[in-house]
This record gives sequence, structure tokens and C-alpha cells, in this order.
Amino acid sequence: MASLAELRATRLQKLELIKKYGMDPYPSRVPRTFCLADARNNFQEYEKDKKKVSIAGRIMAIRGQGAILFVVLYDGKSRFQAVFKKDILDEKLFSLFIDAVDIGDFISVTGNFFKTERGEESIQVDEWTMASKAILPLPEKWHGIQDTDERYRKRYLDFLMNQELRDLLVKKAKFWDVTREFLKSNGFLEVETPTLEVTTGGAEATPFKTHHNDYDLDVYLRISIGELWQKRLMAAGFPKTFEIGRAYRNEGSSPEHTQEFTNMEFYWSFADYRDGMELVKEMYRKIAKEVFGATKFTTRGHTFDLGEEWINIDYREEIIKQTEIDIDVATDEEIIEKLNVLEVKYEGKNRERLVDTIWKYCRKNISGPAFLINHPLLVAPLAKNIQGKKVTQMFQPILAGSEVGRGYSELNDPIDQNNRFLEQKKLLDTGDTEAMMADFEFVEMLEHGMPPTCGFGFGERFFAFMADKPLRELQTFPLMRPKE
Repeated sequence: MASLAELRATRLQKLELIKKYGMDPYPSRVPRTFCLADARNNFQEYEKDKKKVSIAGRIMAIRGQGAILFVVLYDGKSRFQAVFKKDILDEKLFSLFIDAVDIGDFISVTGNFFKTERGEESIQVDEWTMASKAILPLPEKWHGIQDTDERYRKRYLDFLMNQELRDLLVKKAKFWDVTREFLKSNGFLEVETPTLEVTTGGAEATPFKTHHNDYDLDVYLRISIGELWQKRLMAAGFPKTFEIGRAYRNEGSSPEHTQEFTNMEFYWSFADYRDGMELVKEMYRKIAKEVFGATKFTTRGHTFDLGEEWINIDYREEIIKQTEIDIDVATDEEIIEKLNVLEVKYEGKNRERLVDTIWKYCRKNISGPAFLINHPLLVAPLAKNIQGKKVTQMFQPILAGSEVGRGYSELNDPIDQNNRFLEQKKLLDTGDTEAMMADFEFVEMLEHGMPPTCGFGFGERFFAFMADKPLRELQTFPLMRPKE
């Protein structure tokens, strides 16, 4: 079997044959009457009228030998067969095709539509020209690229050879289209907010840091989709806003986490978390039906049906139920001891991280659909608390053992918000890189007044759960270490 270097060398020789013939192997334009899907739609008309047409695509297969060749073209949407006959095509042009053309090349062909003896809709080629000569071969047809690292590095080949992956990319685009249409139909205005921030807000995550040369200022890539900015728009009098965009978190990778991803966040004035739960339930069901044509899914060892009743799960009560730890009274040492018994790894020994870690142990046993409610104040620094209680008006959809969204009645008390920022600042000062940065200009905005508001956000993880794929697999071009 020839090596890749030998195959490349052979194709370079074929490239020279094309040039010697006087054909440009990389023209800026080639004859093309319509795309291959339209070729099928217009086939009967053009076959009947004997009209000459031109179509173009990548060669995915060549069969036959001698005086007749059957060539399958693909343009990303459809496939169509081109038939090359020695007694119809110019002899030199026919020989050039045999000597210089390979699977993987892009070509344009011109001729008449006809049906083969087997009834295959085809084009009888009178002329052809090279559209782009491929110097390297495509992966083997039936197996594609097997090495995961190679698949991610050569994503263009992965999409070309893997129809399921192509379909998922199309579904992912529809996922965001349906989300956008749903929110707009409910009166939300789409907005854009900064991706470079002096302080990151809206989530607890380690940010990426960069430098603004003109201002000589260190800035951060955002970790939320404009939470503190969209709340400023609530204060400005916009009743409903949303944004779909990229977020960046400098944290570890897992099937559910990547460092760069797309999220959506909406903000709704004069609404609270209970209003948000009803809207989110409706939105999730609509997305599932329109994108996947179903509400029932099996993924990660769980089965859930978004069309069924959504139960409410109390944060503290669920932890007691599964671990016998009462986070309201248990000491840090008792939580650590329980985590050790459960063989759960944890980072840091501050109260917030410990409580969050023991909850994450519990959530993996919940299939959903459910809303997690009554989060302790400690883990929700931007949410309103429930009057007279030490829990917040926060909610999270739970599916297949994981949170797939987060929302709450937004905190609009400037004094309370200032105190919570100060608590987060203490965590940062003690080395907790995921603690939230204090934004005192945001507190100043709250002092001018912000209406009661419900905010909610979700991202690609929800799509990944319905598709039953790791989040990284659904990234169009995952970040890779450069080859040495």
C-alpha cells in the first residue's frame, strides 16, 4: 500500500498533466447551472427539453473502466451521477480524466440529463473542467477517520465523511434558530453586550485574561452572556432582552465542559423565578419537538421526557435524602468526612465549594425533568432570597443527572448586592479563582433602581444531552494543542 507521501507525489504529477493540457487546476469560477439538489428537482424538465446544463461537486466515487465511467458528485447538499463515455467525450479530454483525476477532486461537468438502463438520473458528460485538484486523498470511504485526535484536527474531513455528524451540525444551528424565534415571539429583544470586560460577572468560573494595548489595561473574556450588562438594560427601561453568544471559561475539559461555548441568556422585567420556570419549560419542549421531533430522550444512562410533569427538587432536602448531611447545620469537617466516605474529589475547603461538591454528587442520580429550587444563599450570589429564609429564588432544569440551565429572581437590592460582592471578594483574596469579581459600578446602577427581573441562561449542554453526544464532539472546531 502506497504511503501518504507517495500518494501526494503521484497527485502532484497529475496536477502537472492538467496544467500541461492547458486547464487551470484552480480556477476562480466554473460552469454551474444549479446545485445538485436543484439538478434532481429540475431533472424531468431538462431531460425532456434536451437542455444542456452544468453541475459541479466533489468526486466521491468512480466506477467502471475502459470506455465508460460512472462518477458520483457531491456538493454538500446532494449527490448526482455523471457518466463519461469515450465515444461522446473528446478523446483527449476523456484520457485526461482517466490519467489526472482522483476521488476527492472538484470538477464541473456539462451535458444532457438522461436515465441509465438502471433508471439512475444522470448527466451525459460532453465537457468537463477541473474546479480544484486535491493533492491529498480522502479517508477510506467506509471507516472515515478513526483516531479521535485526528478527527478533531481534520474536522473538514470528519464532516465530509460522517453524515451523522453533518446532520448534528445542521440540528445545532436549528436549535439556536428555534430558541431565537421562541424568545422573539414572546417579545424579547435580541441585544449584543461586551465580550471583553474589566470585571467578569454573571457566573463563577476562572476567566481568560488578556491585555488591551490602547488602554494599557488588563481585561477578561466574558464568562456569562452579558448578565450584568443586560440587567443595566432592565434599568434603562427595556422590558425583555436576550443574547446568544460565545462565553469563555478557563476551566477543565469533560464531556460536559469546554473552554469556549455558545450560551443564551434572557432577562425579563416584572417577572420572578416562577414565571421563568413556566417559560423555560415551554421553551425546552418547543426546542425538543422542532429540532428532534420528540420530547423523550435517553442519554448518559438516564431517560427523561420533557413532555411529562416537571417536579421540583429542594436543594437541601435532596442532599439530606441522599447523604444524610444537613447543609444548614453540618460543619465543614462533617461535609469533608462525608465526601471522603463517598470517594468524591473536592477542591478547596471553603464552605461554598464543599456544599456545591456534595450537591453535584447528588444530582447525578436525578433523571428529570425537574427544577432544582431553594439554593442556599452561599451558592447564588446574584439571586434574591426568599423572604425570611436562607435560600434563594433560583431554579435550574435538571436532566440526566446534570443542570442544563440556570435562572433566578435577580437581586436588585443594592445594599444586599454590595455585601455579597464583598463576600465573593474575600473568596478571591483567599485564592478561589472561580469566585465572582466585585462590580461596584453595577451596584451604583442598582442604586438608581432596577425593576423586579427574572434572568435565565442555558447553552450547548442542553443540545448535547438531547443528541446524546459529548459536548466536545458537537464543537464545530474543538481547540487542539498544536502538533509538535
